[in-house]
Amino acid sequence: MGVIEDSEPPLKRVKVPLEESKSLPEDPSTAGSVSCSLGDQMARPLSSQGDGETVGSQCVIKKAEFIKIITRALYSLGYDKSGALLEEESGIPLHSSVVNLFMQQVTDGKWDDSVATLHLIGLSDETIVNSASFLILEQKFLELLKMEKIAAALDTLRNEIVPLHVNLNRVHELAACTISPLHCVRLGISGQDTEGMKSRSKILEKLQKLLPAAIMIPEKRLEHLVERALDIQREACVFHNTSDSDLSLYSDHQCGKNQIPSQTLQILKAHNDEVWFLQFSHNGKYLASSSKDQSAIIWEVKENGQMSLKHTLCGHQKPVSTVSFSPDDSQILTCGQEEVIKRWDVSSGECLHVYEKSGVGLISCGWFPDGRGIFSGMTDRTICLWDLDGREMECWKGQRTLRISDMAITDDGLHMAQMLGRSPIGTAWTFWGC
Repeated sequence: MGVIEDSEPPLKRVKVPLEESKSLPEDPSTAGSVSCSLGDQMARPLSSQGDGETVGSQCVIKKAEFIKIITRALYSLGYDKSGALLEEESGIPLHSSVVNLFMQQVTDGKWDDSVATLHLIGLSDETIVNSASFLILEQKFLELLKMEKIAAALDTLRNEIVPLHVNLNRVHELAACTISPLHCVRLGISGQDTEGMKSRSKILEKLQKLLPAAIMIPEKRLEHLVERALDIQREACVFHNTSDSDLSLYSDHQCGKNQIPSQTLQILKAHNDEVWFLQFSHNGKYLASSSKDQSAIIWEVKENGQMSLKHTLCGHQKPVSTVSFSPDDSQILTCGQEEVIKRWDVSSGECLHVYEKSGVGLISCGWFPDGRGIFSGMTDRTICLWDLDGREMECWKGQRTLRISDMAITDDGLHMAQMLGRSPIGTAWTFWGC
């Protein structure tokens, strides 16, 4: 009796069985030592409770990394005293003493010392060591040139930079700088780029991106993690219907069903037949509608959210299949079904130009990203591009299909997508590259 099995819960192990307690000597000193022994066991963290190396309910966040990232954020925000206090209180330095020495040497322009210290950091990848050495020695070379110490600069280039066998094209460019200062200008290396603390801080930024994150904590790492967490919450929100300004760090983001528009606020009645297409302007001030009644209407959105009729755009001989606001919302296109495209002034409602092609109908339209031209899908299976004055700039033959139902162009103007209707394989998309 009195034997405690290893399989028992930790808290039971500190209990002394009744029989053993009766047999204990009554000497106060002995009893005190036993009491202290038991107290020590109770106070000592048990292995089953974690060893303090992780934080968080899932124990996946490494405590040292977590504290370093917070410290880095404090320094980035300008709270240097708070950052230093956190390092001192936690006993977890942001960087090792060797890394701190290395950074200080770079800041002070002690190039040879910093290269020597770089090798003491303990990097296992020789490629990274050589690339970092190249950045440091390149700055040394440029500052020597700035001080007109040409011989010393050439010595650095020949005996320190070249043996690294890194970025030989850059080495040739640096060599050309010793012959002609204008070559430095053509390379984008101005006098300001090699002056004092500013240029050396840029070198530290480059080194920070080059060296492993565990060696030099990336700038704004905490901000990046928080933004990523908000992105994931936004993407996971089934009913997301709020602006980014409504996101908060105080609680997990989740939109409710009540935030989805579900009440009829206004019924717009002005068309005489089916409404085929709707589009808000980019600034949200206007709504355009097109109809089978051969017209389009521009509605103005008031401050109270109500809409009023601004212009009725008439003149098409066939139903208006689509409308498209210009990038700056000052103009709008209307496309008659297999007919013509008209360009209108949003403010006045005046028709500015009519785009048409003899014997061919236009069935879709859109704007260039810069607003200086338009494009359209044609009934003869082509895509045409016009300038605003109606001069045809390009005309491309599309895939074997009866019609191009709709089109869109990327914001950079380099790619175009077209939706193909009535194709042998059903509706399909074709992407064009410029």
